[in-house]
Formats: sequence, structure tokens, C-alpha cells
Amino acid sequence: MPEGHSVHRLARQFQDVFGGRRLEVSSPQGRFTAGAELLDGHVMVEAVAHGKQLFLRFDHDLFLHVHLGLYGAWSFGGDSSFTGASSIGAPRRIGERETASSGVESSAEGDYAGPPSPVGAVRARLVSDNGWADLRGATTCAAVTSHEAEAVLGRLGPDPLRNRPGDRDEFIRRLRRRKTAVALLLMDQSVLAGVGNIYRAEVLFRQAVDPWTPGNTIDAATAGKLWDDAVLAMSDGVRDGRIVTTPPALWSGNGASAPDADAHFVYKREGQPCRACGTLVGMAEIGARKLYWCPGCQL
Repeated sequence: MPEGHSVHRLARQFQDVFGGRRLEVSSPQGRFTAGAELLDGHVMVEAVAHGKQLFLRFDHDLFLHVHLGLYGAWSFGGDSSFTGASSIGAPRRIGERETASSGVESSAEGDYAGPPSPVGAVRARLVSDNGWADLRGATTCAAVTSHEAEAVLGRLGPDPLRNRPGDRDEFIRRLRRRKTAVALLLMDQSVLAGVGNIYRAEVLFRQAVDPWTPGNTIDAATAGKLWDDAVLAMSDGVRDGRIVTTPPALWSGNGASAPDADAHFVYKREGQPCRACGTLVGMAEIGARKLYWCPGCQL
């Protein structure tokens, strides 16, 4: 499932390419036809991400609400002014990387010829005068009112990538009131919005926190450091379009970018030596997800 940095990158891309533009909204697949009709012909005013939830606000105060889930992804294309990634979302064939920047859909004369014919089960298609976006495989795709959008947001914890005044203290409060293991709490979207399995493992390692520590036994200073590191790590993800949690000193090659094998401290490195202490990285099931940690560093 895409983690919060990908959804924030989606919001930024939608704002850049569709902000202030009147859109044709359709559902080639047919499963979103009624919702598409409510949004069709209106101007997209604002794109907002909170955790793993994306909201596109239109000028009549209806929203397109999307949660990508395990399999959802957006693909994009357009003319030379339509810049950004051509695909952001869940397909594992690209790992945590996005696909290359979007190319121009050209006619025989080389000019933009509009969106291509839909390929596969396109749940929603958004088209402006200079580009298009197709959504496939999402868990949630709905046209909602502002009250419905607020209800969704009200069930979520603070988002490190929004990092609004009071968010840090609210995260500390929510984490420390529960007896649940911190490894589960960091992926509980009502405690912390946007963190998934990779950021969970990496932040706990970088702060040397035992994943099984009950939240209510973690002191406020340590909880605050978990928040601060999530802000830092996820902000790097928004900038880079992928999750890299290791410093350049640990990268092989020329050090200009992290090879996939060097991108993480513990995630999917079970049985390999810890980059810090040499202890073999462990893996266990917790909350039906795989947890990676160093038994030496995270005592």
C-alpha cells in the first residue's frame, strides 16, 4: 500500500496540473458513473492529502475522495506543459519508485491529441484541456460532501507531512494513552496518519525503540522523537518520490542515489547484518504485517 509520502506527492501533482481548471470527469469502467456525473464540468479548486486519504475539492464544494488501498494507482499524461510523474500508486513492479515523467500523447502532426483510449478497469478519468489522469484499483473512490470529508478526517490521527500546530502534542497524547505495542500504534491511522510498514520499521530503528514497547510506557520525549523522525523521513520521501532512510555514507556506487539494496536499515533485510551493530536483522508477524527490527540496537 502506498505510504503517506506518495499521497502527498499525488496531491501536489493534482494541484500543479489541474488546480483552477475545469475538468471532464467520467468512469470508463462504470463503477463510478453516478459520482463522476456530480463532479463533471466543475473546476478543481484544491488537492489535499491527509495520511493515505486524497481529497480533490471542486468549486461546488463536493470532493473526490480516494484511498488507493493495496492496488490503487493514478496514471497521468498530457501536453508539454503537463509535467510530473506518469504513475503514482501501488503497483509493486516499480517498488517504491514512481514511473518516469509523463510524455506527450501525440497525433501524427506531433501535437497533443487528448487522452488515450482507456486501458483496463479505469474507475475514474479526469480530463482538462492539457492533460488527463486515470485511477485504477482504488479501495475508495467517491464523490462526497464537505461534511462527509470532515467525518473521514475526524477519524484520523495527525499527519507528519501536514505537521500543523498542536499535531506533535496530539500524537504524543494518542500514543501514550494506549497499552498496545508501539509497532502497531505507528500504523494505526487513528494515532498517526500516513505511516506504513516501511516508515514504521525504519523510524523505530532510527530511534532505537523496541517495537513491542507498550505505548503507555514510552516517555513523552521519546514519543516526540518518533514524531520528529517521521516528519523528517516522510518529507524526504515527498522530495525524492521514494523511501530512502539511510545516509549517503552507506550507499554503494557513486553515492548520487541509493541503490534499492542500500535504501533501508532494516526493512526486508531479515537475516542480514544490521548496518549499525552487525546483529542479524529480525522479522516477525505483528498485526498481520511483517515487522523488521534489529534485536541488538532496539533493546
